[in-house]
Amino acid sequence: MMNDRVATLIEGRRSRLARALGRDLAQPEVHDSPLAAESREHLLSEARDLYWNELEWENLTEEEATEAGDEPLTELMFPGLLAFVRGLLLTETNPDALAPAQPRPQVVEDLLRFLGGRLLELDEQLAGDKAESERLAAERLATDRLIDLVLHRYHGLDASDVDALERAG
Repeated sequence: MMNDRVATLIEGRRSRLARALGRDLAQPEVHDSPLAAESREHLLSEARDLYWNELEWENLTEEEATEAGDEPLTELMFPGLLAFVRGLLLTETNPDALAPAQPRPQVVEDLLRFLGGRLLELDEQLAGDKAESERLAAERLATDRLIDLVLHRYHGLDASDVDALERAG
């Protein structure tokens, strides 16, 4: 049941992006060599760890906190995770690189499912836990925005695309 809700959430975001841009979204390149299940799970585990560690750092320091009710500065809250996503989607390397690019968008898809599930968990927690509602609401806003940022990178949206999306609201 939760997987269906997560899939609906992520596909709904994709549809909204495509409608706002007035075109189909580009699909990332997949590397020719298969990714072993253990490797895929390891990469996803690293991405989840980055999410939790960067979220905890923000909770401890409140470095990217804004005025009450404002959207958090998600790009600055999750720099390591967003860099990791860029690395998973990398299609070109410098000529002197020791290894070729090996895009692994399937891991980014797994991450999107994790983030979508986390967003739904936060919705449920917010409905029941009034003592932690401010922290949970901030985490929900940040996770919601993070899903969009990961989708932007996954589908190769450039700065003009992102500007158009922000204007569309």
